[in-house]
Amino acid sequence: MAASAKSFLADAGYGEQELDANSALMELDKGLRSGKLGEQCEAVVRFPRLFQKYPFPILINSAFLKLADVFRVGNNFLRLCVLKVTQQSEKHLEKILNVDEFVKRVFSVIHSNDPVARAITLRMLGSMASIIPERKNAHHSIRQSLDSHDNVEVEAAIFAAANFSVQSKDFAVGICNKISEMIQGLATPVDLKLKLIPILQHMHHDASLASSSRQLLQQLVTSYPSTKMVIVTLHTFTLLAASSLVDIPKQIQLLLQYLKNDPRKAVKRLAIQDLKLLANKTPHTWSRENIQALCESALNTPYDSLKMGMLSVLSTLSGTIAIKQYFSSAPGAAATTARSFDLVKLAQECCYHNNRGIAAHGVRILTNISASCQEKDLLPLEQDAVFGLEALLVLCSQDDSPGAQATLKITLTCMVKLVQCRPHLSQSVVESLLTQLHSAQDNARILMCHCLAAIAMQLPVLADGILGDLMDLYKLIGQSATDKKQELLVSLATVIFVSSQKALSTEIKTVIKQQLENASNGWTAYRIARQASRMGNHDMARELYQSLLTQVASEHFYFWLNSLKEFSHAEQCLTGLQEDNYSSALSCIAEALKSYHKGIASLTAASTPLNPLSFQCGFVKLRIDLLQAFSQLICTCNSLKTSPPPAIATTIAMTSGNELQRCGRISNQALTLSLQMKHSMEEFRSLATRYGDLYQSSFDADSATLRNVELQQQSCLLISHAIEALILDPESASFQEYSSNGTAHVESEYERRMMSVFNHVLEEVESLNRKYAPVSYLASNTCLCNAVIALLKVPLSFQRYFFQKLQSTSIKLALSPSPRNPAEPIAVQNNQQLALKVEGVVQHGSKPGLFRKIQSVCLNVSSVLQSKSGQDYKIPIDNMTNEMEQRVEPHNDYFSTQFLLNFVILGTHNITVESSVIDSNGIVWKTGPKTTIFVKSLEDPYSQQVRLQQQQGQPPSQQQQQRTAYSRF
Repeated sequence: MAASAKSFLADAGYGEQELDANSALMELDKGLRSGKLGEQCEAVVRFPRLFQKYPFPILINSAFLKLADVFRVGNNFLRLCVLKVTQQSEKHLEKILNVDEFVKRVFSVIHSNDPVARAITLRMLGSMASIIPERKNAHHSIRQSLDSHDNVEVEAAIFAAANFSVQSKDFAVGICNKISEMIQGLATPVDLKLKLIPILQHMHHDASLASSSRQLLQQLVTSYPSTKMVIVTLHTFTLLAASSLVDIPKQIQLLLQYLKNDPRKAVKRLAIQDLKLLANKTPHTWSRENIQALCESALNTPYDSLKMGMLSVLSTLSGTIAIKQYFSSAPGAAATTARSFDLVKLAQECCYHNNRGIAAHGVRILTNISASCQEKDLLPLEQDAVFGLEALLVLCSQDDSPGAQATLKITLTCMVKLVQCRPHLSQSVVESLLTQLHSAQDNARILMCHCLAAIAMQLPVLADGILGDLMDLYKLIGQSATDKKQELLVSLATVIFVSSQKALSTEIKTVIKQQLENASNGWTAYRIARQASRMGNHDMARELYQSLLTQVASEHFYFWLNSLKEFSHAEQCLTGLQEDNYSSALSCIAEALKSYHKGIASLTAASTPLNPLSFQCGFVKLRIDLLQAFSQLICTCNSLKTSPPPAIATTIAMTSGNELQRCGRISNQALTLSLQMKHSMEEFRSLATRYGDLYQSSFDADSATLRNVELQQQSCLLISHAIEALILDPESASFQEYSSNGTAHVESEYERRMMSVFNHVLEEVESLNRKYAPVSYLASNTCLCNAVIALLKVPLSFQRYFFQKLQSTSIKLALSPSPRNPAEPIAVQNNQQLALKVEGVVQHGSKPGLFRKIQSVCLNVSSVLQSKSGQDYKIPIDNMTNEMEQRVEPHNDYFSTQFLLNFVILGTHNITVESSVIDSNGIVWKTGPKTTIFVKSLEDPYSQQVRLQQQQGQPPSQQQQQRTAYSRF
């Protein structure tokens, strides 16, 4: 268990405590200077690791200059090693500061008499094309080498020409005619022509260049009908069209023409592959005629492999806007039925094909049509899709081969999509899944359980009646301890937790625990406990965490499990809440808080420097504060009952102008309670703000976790609104901004229950405001307390990000100038500005951009005067502080920018640089980090001298007067 959990608690450990950057570079430099070739090569190939660890320009510049020296004086094997390092570190090339010097050292080898050395140099230049796109000497060398008689050199020149064509418009325009002459020249061998043709795919910098390249490719297709030439030319044609965009419809027609008329299977396969590329990239450019032609080819072809390829293209198109265009633009669409369309005929014909892959694409097309097209004549296709899916399910669930499993995944994905769009089909789909679950192979069972859980999370389709069948299957599975069985135990337990909407019965808990004791390892038990926490079955989770406490070898893991046990116990205490029993509610909340405080102490002990558990600690602290706020609100409401307002409270409140006196007797006690109610409202608003801050700091969280945080925030806002509407300010309270959107898509049972509570509370508050104006103290107190209890009765869901971090993103900042000692300030004269350079590197985990990607980085620089020295001068407020913000877009995960800061006031200033990220949707995330440096503002020497002379009563000397006049001039 400890080994499996390592990835969770050891998270992304970016900077091990090893050598610093300079020491590491010196160590590698020592290897480069060695007289032994093996040590030199070893030093060269270790550079990419150095770049990954210290990705800042000052080190990368020095390292590449050393590599360029090795390239200049070394043998060809060393040059090849340097070339590989350069290609692996392509994203770091733009950080080279002395580009001219680097290129000069590398380029000197181009004049060698050795064609292999020249070839490696050409490949080196091609790999560096992104930083030297317009170097004319490099362009000239590539053109010259294309005419070489050495094949190795010519191939290297072709590689370099392709890379420079991507980066430089001038080079692409200049080399296009040269490439054209070589391709059309009779002296050029065919294999060389095949290597030259792909360069033309990069000739898309302007319309005329793309047009001339397209004409050349058109000539080649007709002039050279051999299979290899047609395949290379057509593929280059497609890539050129995809980049230039304007010729895509023509390219689709050309590929469909070759698919229909060319008898060679290799050409047909290439046409299908390119059509799939265009279907993914630009589905909106496909006309109805294009789709119709593809359908006809698929209906007429006798080859299963080609039919599967064409269906793959059609299934891709069926999930896009192209499918709506196909049905809407049909001639006489109103008169024809859905089944008369060729696409529908093809899909229905393929649904029951003996080839699993073809059948899978057939049902996927029918599913996509049913999901995206709402027309009445297309509704009968729903049943066709369900029957096809059920047939494939029966077929694939009995087969354990990789092909069958891949088909089963497609089938189950289609089932989830169909149920989402057509909820009335959910019952038949779920029944077919449950029927097959008993007889299926273990691999298939795991996938089917995932599908059942995905459906049940969105729709309450799993009734308590099916729990018996699931438990029988659970007992059967638990008799063996293979890896697949362990995975199946977790998947099936998840389905059981989802299907039992209320608390698990004692019998079910006993069966689960017994099977875990018999046949499972600790990691399986932990995963099941984690799923129980996610689904709100906290009693089951607590017992499992308790059983695991003695099975871990690390104290950090022990404290982590102990904290989870305490949190589960705390949430379990809240399940016994009852409406109108407020004293019981207070004791339940107090018991929960006791466990939460124990848990947060354990959670703090479980954190490490590499994994500080900041989200978990923040989420739990907010939960503790929220429970305390709920408890305080119930106490305040109970206190108001002991101090009810008189009948004339409203009149007195209106005459005195103090609305708070409406809440109680005109006494200090009543006023205190009223102020407590106002304080309670402000506290809930403060909690909502803190939940918003937690949301903004969770850039790497999955959408379900973020939605959970959002629901907690909304519950705080709901209670604060209810206090305002019922007690503090009934007249001005508005219900518009709080009204929930009934059509919003609900992702989980927890969200469904929370939204139901929100709607119920809002309706209660609104009806009280309408019926009784002003609202009586008893009704308002009862409404508030019942709202709190209703919110707490929904079991809290601990979502994935609480346990598992699938995406990891961090930013590393470097400031210059920076002091050698962090506590030592940087000296700046007060009549000068400090140029602060901020560089940063974005570091990713194993799955970058899984949930969201960084579009730009927002850097905020502020300075605060810490200690003042010297006399006080009247200085404009603008000069006293620095507040600046810049947005920069990272390129290859690197960014840099500069700030000019004023320090007119003498003394020590604290400069804070804080970074936040903006994702591709424009949302700002406060990810940090925050870096601080100190600046000491000193008086410039001349002003100091003048001031001293004035203090001593001496007039400034003639020379100083001249200097002052000159500087003023």
